[in-house]
Amino acid sequence: MAHTSAGGLRLHTQRLPGRGDGPTVVFLHGLVMDNLSSFYCTLAGPVSRAGHPVLLYDQRGHGRSERPPAGYDRDTAVADLTALLAALGLDRRPVHLVGNSYGGVLALHTALRRPDLVASLVLIDAQLTGDWVEDMTDTLSVAALGLEHSGLPAQLAALGRRKEARLAAGADALLNHTSLIEDIAAASPFTARDFARLRCPVLAVYGAHSELLPGARELARSAADCELCVLPDVGHTVLNEATDGLCAAVLTRLGARAGAVAG
Repeated sequence: MAHTSAGGLRLHTQRLPGRGDGPTVVFLHGLVMDNLSSFYCTLAGPVSRAGHPVLLYDQRGHGRSERPPAGYDRDTAVADLTALLAALGLDRRPVHLVGNSYGGVLALHTALRRPDLVASLVLIDAQLTGDWVEDMTDTLSVAALGLEHSGLPAQLAALGRRKEARLAAGADALLNHTSLIEDIAAASPFTARDFARLRCPVLAVYGAHSELLPGARELARSAADCELCVLPDVGHTVLNEATDGLCAAVLTRLGARAGAVAG
């Protein structure tokens, strides 16, 4: 287990080697119950074996990273990533960002705030437009109340389900003892004007049954260079339930970008 000090925060990081000196592919996971492990057997391994260096990290408050009481807004997430890249010496050239669900939100926000750091984006069923901020805030608030009053971590521990108990305890700490819900509630959805400002190529991979697909279609209409890939028979669980199709789309895009750089 490796930790990297970045911007005064200790972040749990994992790096996988590639071949040559191509841009690093940085993976950004989703919220609360998610962490860097969700990418291990899905995308990170295949991307590394294809020759691309990989960086995975647990975001602030998640997994094995430090959990401060505040700083869960999008701007601070960009600052965390920027500090981490600098600490690892990866800020000398742009990186590819791959974000799943809310990790895609952070990846896109990074591309808007720090376009110099981003070579390309892959967004996997990310929340972009519409009422997602309100919906997510409501969902997280209900989950926070449930965890606060149910004693779920202790119940799981008593049943010998230690991993699930640890995840539930981490979710309780994140939802009930940090500013995460308030920070997300203060955010705004992206707009067509935001999408038009993107300077890097974008691959958006969404499930055909995802309720977030309209936002992806608006992104594809408004961004200068965006490919929308819609995978059949799946909703928001693209990463785990449509892994083969997702992996093929990501590797094709990374291969094309590597060829463009080499050419």
